Amino acid sequence: MRTSSRGSVDSFIVMDVMEAARAAEEAGRDVIHMEVGQPGTPAPALARQGLAQAMEAGPLGYTVALGLPSLRARIARHYGEVYGVDLDPARVVVTAGSSAGFLLSFLGLFDAGQRVGIADPGYPSYRNILKALDLTPVRIEGTIDNRFQPTPGDVRDMEGLLVASPANPTGSMLDRAALSALVEACAARDVALISDEIYHGIDYGSRAVSALELTDEVIVINSFSKYFSMTGWRIGWMVVPESHVRVMERLAQNLFICPSHASQIAALHAMDAGEELEANRAVYAANRALLLDALPKAGLRDIAPPDGAFYIYANIAHTGLDAREFTARLLAEEGVAATPGLDFDPVRGHETVRFSYAGPTAAMEEGAARIARFMARLGSG
Repeated sequence: MRTSSRGSVDSFIVMDVMEAARAAEEAGRDVIHMEVGQPGTPAPALARQGLAQAMEAGPLGYTVALGLPSLRARIARHYGEVYGVDLDPARVVVTAGSSAGFLLSFLGLFDAGQRVGIADPGYPSYRNILKALDLTPVRIEGTIDNRFQPTPGDVRDMEGLLVASPANPTGSMLDRAALSALVEACAARDVALISDEIYHGIDYGSRAVSALELTDEVIVINSFSKYFSMTGWRIGWMVVPESHVRVMERLAQNLFICPSHASQIAALHAMDAGEELEANRAVYAANRALLLDALPKAGLRDIAPPDGAFYIYANIAHTGLDAREFTARLLAEEGVAATPGLDFDPVRGHETVRFSYAGPTAAMEEGAARIARFMARLGSG
């Protein structure tokens, strides 16, 4: 049967690593999971309880395409509580995870062939979704000096720019001045700005700045997967300019009908689980401190600045191994699953590895010890 060129996208390498880790566990190995950006905690208790009650109260059928009005209103209130932004709930679009938000954004903003800037290293599905839609990802090479983020000078010869703060895989954040400069550069050049804010709430020190604090002419994408600990529930949201609400609604009606009703109910209750969610964040902070101490001692000293999210992105070029061999051997020899940087940067990623510290602290302690043993055998500790 025929296949299309749009289907010829790269694999999502972290999913391949997950499968290798699963196979190792099935064979009886004890594996420390540092490969996937997935909290080790369940959905908040309030979310689970609220959904259980709703399931007993009646059927959960289709909702309107934009999402439950109560959830959209609660998300809008969240922007007032956290960012001081007075947001009209009509601008909130509930989505089937942030992935659906990216798909709707790219379809609603760009025509085939148009160019969208993304920083490398960055989330691989950005470029793969763009390619699948016959759009052109424009690589912006991030450096430690610019915190692996785009700068105003990068905003040229493109119709769109996607920024992520905190970013995956580096955890770097844009401060208010840096994000404001990008907003101004995009406005001056008629470049559509998309702000990926799915790691908001997971920061260490300064609060992450939302693009909505600076402009209404932006599409903001967020998710219940990370801070709210609901990855498998596949529920997220977008905030779009008023002019784009109907555009996104028409697309969502046809592509998805609506997000999962059950997940929407759970998400609504999760937004009131602040105490539990902050306790999760405290675990991430402890894990971050542990690994920022342990990994340099093990020989991984060239590390990106993790201001938020739950990742450490480290250079492993000095080990003499490329990223795929490094991670394959680390899993085979020590039972630690990590992600090759090629997922995030197809040009330089063979020299880097991402470690997720979203799991329990005891597992991170054991993972650090195993990494140290592995590095010692390589002669890099």
